[in-house]
Amino acid sequence: MSPEAHSAPRSLAEALRARDDASLAALLRSRPDLITPVPTDLTQLATRAGTRASVLRALERLDRFALQTAEALAVAPDPASYDTLLGLMAGDAGDETVARALPRAVATLREQALVWGDDERLRLVRTARELLAPSPQHPSPTGLGPTVQEATSGMSPGRIQEIVTTAGLPSTHDSVTAVAALTGLFTHRRKMAKLLAGAPEAAREVLSRLVWGPPYGQVTADPAAHLRWLLDRGLLLPTAPGTVVLPREVALHLREGRAHRAPEPLPPAVAPAATHSPQVVDATAAGQAYTALATVEELLKDWDEGGPAVLRAGGLSVRDLKRTAVALDVSEPVAAFWAELAYAAGLIASDGEADERYAATPAYDEWLELPPAERWARLARAWLAATRTPGLVGGRDAKDRTLSALGPGLDRSAAPEVRHRVLSLLAALPQGAAPDAESVLARLRWERPLRGGQRDGARDDDLRSRLARWTLSEAELLGVTGRGALSSQGRALLGAPAAPGAPAAPGADSAEPTGPGDKLPVHHHRAPERLAPLSPAEQGVAAAAAARLLAPLLPEPLDHVLLQADLTAVAPGPLRRPLADMLGVLADVESKGGATVYRFTPASVRRALDAGRTAADLHAFLAEHSRTPVPQPLAYLIDDVARRHGHLRVGAASAYVRCDDDALLNEILADKRAAALRLRRLAPTVLAAPADPATLLEGLRAMGYAPAAESAEGDVLITRAHAHRTPPRTAPEPVPDGPPPPDATLLTAAIRAIRAGDLAATTPRKPVGEPLAGGELPRTSAADTLATMQAAVLTGDSVWIGYVNAEGAASQRVIAPIRVEGGFVTAYDHTADEVRTFPLHRITGVAELADD
Repeated sequence: MSPEAHSAPRSLAEALRARDDASLAALLRSRPDLITPVPTDLTQLATRAGTRASVLRALERLDRFALQTAEALAVAPDPASYDTLLGLMAGDAGDETVARALPRAVATLREQALVWGDDERLRLVRTARELLAPSPQHPSPTGLGPTVQEATSGMSPGRIQEIVTTAGLPSTHDSVTAVAALTGLFTHRRKMAKLLAGAPEAAREVLSRLVWGPPYGQVTADPAAHLRWLLDRGLLLPTAPGTVVLPREVALHLREGRAHRAPEPLPPAVAPAATHSPQVVDATAAGQAYTALATVEELLKDWDEGGPAVLRAGGLSVRDLKRTAVALDVSEPVAAFWAELAYAAGLIASDGEADERYAATPAYDEWLELPPAERWARLARAWLAATRTPGLVGGRDAKDRTLSALGPGLDRSAAPEVRHRVLSLLAALPQGAAPDAESVLARLRWERPLRGGQRDGARDDDLRSRLARWTLSEAELLGVTGRGALSSQGRALLGAPAAPGAPAAPGADSAEPTGPGDKLPVHHHRAPERLAPLSPAEQGVAAAAAARLLAPLLPEPLDHVLLQADLTAVAPGPLRRPLADMLGVLADVESKGGATVYRFTPASVRRALDAGRTAADLHAFLAEHSRTPVPQPLAYLIDDVARRHGHLRVGAASAYVRCDDDALLNEILADKRAAALRLRRLAPTVLAAPADPATLLEGLRAMGYAPAAESAEGDVLITRAHAHRTPPRTAPEPVPDGPPPPDATLLTAAIRAIRAGDLAATTPRKPVGEPLAGGELPRTSAADTLATMQAAVLTGDSVWIGYVNAEGAASQRVIAPIRVEGGFVTAYDHTADEVRTFPLHRITGVAELADD
């Protein structure tokens, strides 16, 4: 056998066997489903790589030009030479751009194990050919139809001879040579040109309509003369009564050899729509980041004491989403985004009670203690990795049920990959450049044409395009981008290298990490627009770097407000947390914006008193934190509410009211508004009611009184805000898009195991005894097995064994016996790459390896 013949692989398994470890690692990294579970040998790996589900997943991850190359191979002869493929892609006239890009596309298909063989015999994996080759049920994206041989397979020999003769070819003795002669005519450019030169004009018009597909047409039982001319010469061939097809060879001649009307060897560029100063972009993004933190805090405060009820099917009701949107002063889709973001970050969850409601988690209190920039980084990191898709809220699922915020059915496994890809494209633009959204969508459709579901780019309503649009808007809301351009903290979040001239993070030294392992994972060997997703450890480091960049851009919290005579307070900026928390209890937010306006009311002052504050505490608090004197109306309001606060006491009887002032109790009994409470006097200073204490409290407050709740011991109960928390909850796990890419350790171990298993499966051996059915495992007697093992110990040779483990799973192994005693053989197992002990009774048989 010649070296050339020996080097040409005869199967995909042989092609994989010829690869080095780096090439196998690239395959398993790009197609992680092949390693779950780890194949026993390369033959099993090749079999798994050819399964329909795996091939379809691999095709979905091809870019448009690589997919076009695979589609061209599907309509090329099998096998096809590289020159034949180049002719199909570049046409007879040639295309330099296509010619330069084609080696990369073929290399991609080879790396993905979709194509194997050398350049003289390129073979598309059979399953891929079945998926991409044209058929009446599944037209090819190329628009080509069947070959002459396929279209004439059911035609009578006499009819084939008639077509050959009419086409000007000599008749033959059999149909096979006749079809071959007709195929040779249609693939001969000069002869075909001469044949078509004599075609009627109407016949050429018919061919022009079919040439780019679909290649099928309808004819009557008595076709017109120009159609008869085409049918008689085989330029149209019948496939069914009334249906004709344009043979592939004829179409390729009319197309000048091209399989595709418009090959797309180069990805469409992402065009900038506007360019801003980097400082303006970062400042705008920082403002959005601060707004994002304030919005999430406001949402969680609104749900602190028990938020909306959980629907029976899960999620928020439409009414609760509307109420939340009004409370946040945003649209309902934006409110759904903030709720989903807090949920993805683990800040809210269901409390799990019988009356199930959403509430803040204990992690929310920990989050509040973080510096603002770190709180933002945690939100941004959760958003980047989440598979839950808020943009779907309000839509319909496969069963025509409405998709609810925080409910089931919102996970889309492609979301993290699309978000990362969109931001990577933004990172490839000059700093401060905002992209044109349509050019981003066009680029994504080129990169994943099958996943997008649109081959021609004519529509943009596919899932990936919608995810990309949502990514652009959500990144702006969150402050990852500013004015549409990627901010410095957004670049750091991706692990992208900083743009030239970009400011460094304060306190960060590019030469030294700021802490153990604290080194930003900038992948300088990659093009900026090809940033790979980061590992969890790298994500943490990148988020910390983004927080350092954002921190100096956020506004400094203030420790004061401006009190006004109309019972309002103006906060000219963000407030420090203790001040903001106390003011949130003492007053109601009236308006938000650059400055926040708080209004003091009797109800808000009573709320502060219920929380355990005294009138003196409130006066001291306002005097300490106001840059203006405390207005007299506000002081009077506090004193007036405090004077009446706690004068009435409400407890459990079911409920009672007690007061030292019996005249006040008489007033309550005489009030018609108290009729619903069904109060009755138990003593001169005590009234009882069948209602529970909470209802009685609310009823008396609605009548204008200021009662205080008391315990069974008679002590005043202090109502503290932020009291309701769920039990500890973990953030929802993203739904993976198939098996995760294997890390370097797993790849190394898997390749070693596959190589060892392949050695055991392919090493030549000398049969001993009778083999099992199929010749898979040897079967020898116990005496022969023991004798062969003992001989191998003396000679130091390796042997091939069949082994059945304790679970009953059979396998084949190559071992080098070291010691045989006590019914066990100790040997070096080449398959596992370690020394192991095998019970002799579990060894089905043994065979010596061949000398060569």
